[in-house]
Amino acid sequence: MIVAESGSDIPKDLADQNHIRIVPMHVSFGNATKDDMSFPTEEVFEHYRKTGSIPKTSGCNPEDFATAFDDLHRKFPDKHILHLAYSAVTSVSYQSAVIASEGRDYVTSIDTKSVSAGQSSVVLAVARYLEEHTDCSLKDVKSHVSKLVSRIRMGFIPEDLNYLRVGGRVSNAAYLGAKLLSIKPMIEIKDGKLMASKKYRGNALSIVPKFIHEYTEKHRFEKKKIALIYSLGLDQKIRDSMLSVVKEIGFCEILWIKAGCVISTHSGPNGFGIAGFSEA
Repeated sequence: MIVAESGSDIPKDLADQNHIRIVPMHVSFGNATKDDMSFPTEEVFEHYRKTGSIPKTSGCNPEDFATAFDDLHRKFPDKHILHLAYSAVTSVSYQSAVIASEGRDYVTSIDTKSVSAGQSSVVLAVARYLEEHTDCSLKDVKSHVSKLVSRIRMGFIPEDLNYLRVGGRVSNAAYLGAKLLSIKPMIEIKDGKLMASKKYRGNALSIVPKFIHEYTEKHRFEKKKIALIYSLGLDQKIRDSMLSVVKEIGFCEILWIKAGCVISTHSGPNGFGIAGFSEA
């Protein structure tokens, strides 16, 4: 049995199909805290428009995981539970799961060192591996997860830096400079951390082909599968361009991942990105 946080942004139909238990992270609107997935992403942006402040996100707590672990154990007492965690350096979720697993020897937690489409790519690849290797040992699974984690790559380009600025993740000077020069920095996951790297200049539609070609070539993406990430509000023309480019490159399986409330709280609307595995 696989467990992952809602910040993995795994589409519900795929989570259900692969028997993946999703544990909600949390979003706070002032004094009110809601479970992720219990409200539409639009509420995040509406809160910012009305108040000028960004909602706060928080990871799953030990009780969240204890409830999920116990429920799964009651239903499937002979199954081992594998928690594939949201990046441990960006959230308390992994540590919360470790605490919750104390006294529960049927639980193993592994840090995917990724978020959103990066985490979901790892989780879905592990689900496929388990389906194809029904007699594999826990040692085999942990080894396979380790290899996937070392190969996952994810790059994301927000529409602008305003949400990151208001959230205190970039300075006012960096925000103003990027706005004046029409610069869009790419946010990458590096060893579990969200870090700004290459900067692109121009509008999103003009950036898409260059970004996808450069990023997939730099990291030598294997062509079996790629995840395309988009935030609420992204223009359909941009999504069409993303799809056209990855088909042109020759990716076989294409998965769309919509950024949920946790990622959107940090990146804002209209962002886009890709995630995939580098060649072994």
